Amino acid sequence: MTTIHRQQMLQEHMSMQEHVSMEFSSSSTHMQTFSQTTKIVGEEVVTRKSSSTVEFFNLVTRSSSIPEGESVPEFVEKPHPITSPEGDKAVFRARVQGNPKPNVSWKRESGIPIKESAKMFYDSINKEHVLKLEPLTSDDSDNYKCIASNDHADAIYTVSLLVTEGQEKLDFKKMLKKRAPPTPKKQQKVTDEKEMLNILSKVPKKDFEKVCMEYGFTDFRGLLKKLKGMKKKVEVEAIRILKPLEDIETKIDTTVIFDCIMELKDPNTKMIWIKDTEPLRIQYSLGKYDVKQMGTKYMLVITNVNMSDAGIYSLSVGDKRMSAQLTVLDEPQKFMGELKPVKVTERQTAVFEVRLSKKEPNFVWKFNGKELKRDEKYEISVSEDGLTHTLKVKDARITDGGEFSAHAGDLVQKAQLAIDRIPINFVSTLKNARVKERSRACLECELTSKDVTLRWKRDGQLLTQGSKYSMNHEGKRAELVIEDAQISDGGEYTVVAMQDGDPTEYISTAILTVEERLATVKSGMSDVHAATGSPAELCVVLNDEKVEGVWLKDGKEITDLPGVQIVKQGAVHKLIFPNMGPEHEGKYTFRAKGAESEASVFTADPPTIDPSILEALAAHPVTVKVGHTAHIKVPFRARPLPKVTWYKDGMEVTEEERVSMVRKEDQALLTISNCVREDSGLVLLKLKNDHGTATATLHLSVLDRPKPPQGRVEFLELSASCVHMKWKAPKDNGGRPVTHFIVERRAAGKKSWIKIGEVDSKVTNFSTNKVEEGKAYQFRILAVNSEGVSDPLETDEVFAGNPIEPPGLASQPQVTDVTKETVSITWNAPAQDGGAPVLGYIVERRKKGSNLWVPVNKDPIQGTKYTVDGLLEDTEYEFQVIAVNKAGPGHPSMPSSSVVAKDPVKPPGLVQGLHVSDSSNSSISLAWREPVEGDPPSGYILEMRAEDSKEWSKCTKIPISGTCYTVGGLTERQKYFFRIRAVNEAGVGEPVELDEGVRAMPPPAAPKFDLSARLKSHMVVRAGTALCIHAAFSGSPPPNVTWQKDGLTTNGRETITKGKNHSQFLINSTKRSDSGVYRILLQNEFGEAHYDIHVRVADFPRPPTNLQLFEEVPNTVTLTWNHSPDVQEDGDAHYVIMKRDASSPTWFTAAERVFSNKYTVTGLLPGRKYYFRVVARNEIGDSDPLDSKDTWLVNKDEIEDLSMKLKPYQQKDWRHAPRFLTLLKPHTVLRGQDCTMTCAFLGNPRPTVTLYKGDVNITSNSKFWYNSTSGVCTIVIPTCTLKDSGEYSVLVENELGRERSSCMLTVYDKDDKSMLASITENLQKKSKHLM
Repeated sequence: MTTIHRQQMLQEHMSMQEHVSMEFSSSSTHMQTFSQTTKIVGEEVVTRKSSSTVEFFNLVTRSSSIPEGESVPEFVEKPHPITSPEGDKAVFRARVQGNPKPNVSWKRESGIPIKESAKMFYDSINKEHVLKLEPLTSDDSDNYKCIASNDHADAIYTVSLLVTEGQEKLDFKKMLKKRAPPTPKKQQKVTDEKEMLNILSKVPKKDFEKVCMEYGFTDFRGLLKKLKGMKKKVEVEAIRILKPLEDIETKIDTTVIFDCIMELKDPNTKMIWIKDTEPLRIQYSLGKYDVKQMGTKYMLVITNVNMSDAGIYSLSVGDKRMSAQLTVLDEPQKFMGELKPVKVTERQTAVFEVRLSKKEPNFVWKFNGKELKRDEKYEISVSEDGLTHTLKVKDARITDGGEFSAHAGDLVQKAQLAIDRIPINFVSTLKNARVKERSRACLECELTSKDVTLRWKRDGQLLTQGSKYSMNHEGKRAELVIEDAQISDGGEYTVVAMQDGDPTEYISTAILTVEERLATVKSGMSDVHAATGSPAELCVVLNDEKVEGVWLKDGKEITDLPGVQIVKQGAVHKLIFPNMGPEHEGKYTFRAKGAESEASVFTADPPTIDPSILEALAAHPVTVKVGHTAHIKVPFRARPLPKVTWYKDGMEVTEEERVSMVRKEDQALLTISNCVREDSGLVLLKLKNDHGTATATLHLSVLDRPKPPQGRVEFLELSASCVHMKWKAPKDNGGRPVTHFIVERRAAGKKSWIKIGEVDSKVTNFSTNKVEEGKAYQFRILAVNSEGVSDPLETDEVFAGNPIEPPGLASQPQVTDVTKETVSITWNAPAQDGGAPVLGYIVERRKKGSNLWVPVNKDPIQGTKYTVDGLLEDTEYEFQVIAVNKAGPGHPSMPSSSVVAKDPVKPPGLVQGLHVSDSSNSSISLAWREPVEGDPPSGYILEMRAEDSKEWSKCTKIPISGTCYTVGGLTERQKYFFRIRAVNEAGVGEPVELDEGVRAMPPPAAPKFDLSARLKSHMVVRAGTALCIHAAFSGSPPPNVTWQKDGLTTNGRETITKGKNHSQFLINSTKRSDSGVYRILLQNEFGEAHYDIHVRVADFPRPPTNLQLFEEVPNTVTLTWNHSPDVQEDGDAHYVIMKRDASSPTWFTAAERVFSNKYTVTGLLPGRKYYFRVVARNEIGDSDPLDSKDTWLVNKDEIEDLSMKLKPYQQKDWRHAPRFLTLLKPHTVLRGQDCTMTCAFLGNPRPTVTLYKGDVNITSNSKFWYNSTSGVCTIVIPTCTLKDSGEYSVLVENELGRERSSCMLTVYDKDDKSMLASITENLQKKSKHLM
């Protein structure tokens, strides 16, 4: 349910404020208000709250749409209202859920902070948020709010806490608070009994006797009786009836409201509602009666009025009684429509419905004149309003058809019920069937009813029960069985179903097909393999002994085949071969009616090779020359043909590019083309079939030239006159014997070989004397047979006598001088000359990055230095040197360092303008300019050392290319020294050092506040809460921070936190004395800065004192009082002036925002007594009230006399036509809820107010209550119904003009979901706009 509350308050300053909220209340939620009774006890005011409770729920949304998976806060367990005696404890518990997780807080509805002793915590075990108040005092009575908030909404659940307390206990507490030192008692004398009674009326009953003794009155009991009489008189006068009860005339089943308006001095005065002479028992009426109060309006609500509710209703209040007559009008009963005939199908439900004009207790239904009662067959029901009667006939059968009538007293309506039979349906129809000849056939179906008659037909002819046909019908299933079906039994079969009362024939048809019976092979034939001369047979087994068959060989029927027998043994058919021969091989087929089987017959002989062929293969190997083709053929006999496998030297031979294998009917062929020597070896042939195995072995020999002689040549002598060597014969002679060896030689560095001799194959050594001393030679030996010459066996180079080698490496050349065309280099001779003196050197050069070395001299250079000319300017070169002796040139030396052919470069001069450009706590930035002297630098070497170190270290591994650099990773506030040198190809320049050390810290700067951190200049905090001032600042070095209050350094309850660039000042619990000007002072060696924060600690203001009343102007009262210190100190604090009629317990505000200590109250009624009250107010709340001790009587006579003394006053015309300050606004409320509409207007003379609903004047209608005070008109529509929807308007008019304000009221039911969705959407938009 959703209720929209709009409250408008028109204050005396005509300031308007509108509040919009959404309230979602469950059906069990109740909402009541506290009523208050005020009683004067001496100088103290004691306020008691009745035992009413408050419990309601509000939901204020923040966003119109909620993402999937998230939700608004929701109360899983709600807090409950509590009523508890003073001194006890109260515990509120709540469990909430929502996504994001809600934050939970507790507040008092009055705005007063929850006392400090209260405990607010989260119970993690029970997952509950708890507010615990202990011990309870009367000041704790209030409505408490539990607020659960997340990003989407605020869920607020409000419950009441009522603290009950005894009067004596309260008085004792008050006395403890305001006890003064005891004063000596003085007996006071009072001569007037009336004065004594006045005194006794102001003190508690328990003190009556003590007060009488103090004033010298001894007739205590007599005074007590007179005092009781005075109180009764006052009570009688305290009931003032402003609007009595009025007679009401209404119809049956409506709701009526008796209302009256009266003022009660004591709101707790007992009231009793009476009907005729009997008091109404409201709480036991089950909602029939309900009593409501709205201000001074008291109402009795009677719902669902009937004739028995007519009578006289009275309200007894004290000794007064008001009465009014309720007249209930009765209308004649009638039917609101005709009872219509009904036609349904069998087993359905038939429904009759009729509506009456009013309730009828003796309404009955009849069937064919017989009264019906509610049972399993008939369901009789009445609508909630008692007007619509419904009869349901369930599971209707044929017998239920007839006349139904509705009887309401003497009124009767009749209607017929007609019932149709349910058509027969086939749940399962006949299915087409296919059976074999001479087998059993069955046709079956299933119907929706079992009460049917069946007939069977074949091809339209009716079938009868007999040995051929069997017809079965059980329940809803039916079947036809045909025994020993023949081909002629095939055809169309039909089943015909009929039921009583239904002439329709329901049929189902199916086709029966009888197929010819055929034989099948139960066990077929399989292929047969038999050796020549052995017996064999083929066998077939059928499934029927009576079926005959024929045998076929290779597709031709066997009629007369020699050596074959045909045998039949029942269902077994055989073909027998007594003596197997080649003529019997073939494909055999057995063929019968519907069956056939095939198999093949083979002869089976193991493979054999003629023994004479085996002997010839073993005795005569197969010989072939290298490169020729070898053909190996082996004849055999076998059936079936065997698998042929060839092996060479034990390894299986596979077909490849040179090898092919062929199997013929009587021989196996192996062909090896392009034979090589490695093909020689033992060849094996293996023949294998399922009946045996045979093998043949032969040798293949491939002829070739011999392999080279074996091993390394061994030199037996190496001298200046003879070289003697030996070797080993070849491992393979190529299949032919070696005839002799050939020996050849060549000199080192030569390419051609020279034959120097031959030796016989049996000799494997050779010697020669045709050599030169110290010269290197290489020899080789070749073997020869009838097929050719082998590859050679070569030796390493050997020396005749002592060897001479080329010289070793010269040293790396060093560049001694460079010009743009020449480079001078020098080097050292090699450490080893190779056995002969060095004859000279060859110098080579190349360009950097090239692989081509170019000699720079043709003839060897005799010395160890040389100048290379003819170079290209600005080209980079490298040089190497090669030593030469009798044996030839040696290896080149290592290349020299690269050098550019150009004139010499000068080293750079001194770096200019080295200085510090920036610094921080961990880095120092330096900058400089290029040197003026010398050639331009290619980089800079920056070095540094700490103050406590003498060693310089480089800041970078490679020279710096620019003219600035930042050195990082430094120790904070450590002093460092720096120097720098320029560097180029010519070398490193002289260093330049900074004049003095530099510290790793930011550049010096005076302190400065960071105002972007939202540092406030004025702060207001509530007493008891924390004061926290956080200041951010900068300065180098970090400044010293000093906090001052009113010019003095703080050293009290504060906690000060300091950092390099921030400081925080914290007082956990503030007092009024903490107010003042707080200054934060920053100082360092480069300056100082300060910032002032004006802090005011606010609390509930202290009350004013010494209230005085006097009259300056007739019909007014002027109040003066002593200022509250807090109002004088706080510019926003002010006073609120209140007044109260002595006959009423209610205080009314006379003025707000009064800043002086004097005020004149106007608008007082002559002859009335008033009390006055002054309250100091600031943003925290209100002070304790300062009340007048005595009443102030406005004397009518004095007013008239004083008015004669007034000076003449020229009256100004203040008249003007009425106008609206605040218009009526549209309202949407739930049916059964109250609606309050408010508007504000101005007009002089005071306008008259007229209320309209549409065009109807409702000002005097008792259903609507309105009040017009001080230009604010409030309209209340209690217990709204759907009929209350419409346009409402207020017309204000005086003699100068008129103006009207209108609005729409929409009353909706709780089931109206579209209206509820529309209201929720509008509220979300307005709530979002307000936020």
